[in-house]
Amino acid sequence: MEILGILIPVSLVLGGLGLAAFFWAMRTKQFDDPEGDANRILTKDYDDKPKTDARPR
Repeated sequence: MEILGILIPVSLVLGGLGLAAFFWAMRTKQFDDPEGDANRILTKDYDDKPKTDARPR
């Protein structure tokens, strides 16, 4: 039973780290265009000059 004193705080810390990583990914716009990425891999056209993101970060 003493191991629960270690496992519970460790699991809470790891869960908090995962939540922080998720919010960081959302804040840095990692998930902006998931539909475009899914469609882009199915085309046979090669984009030698991809568009740059004109929005300021």
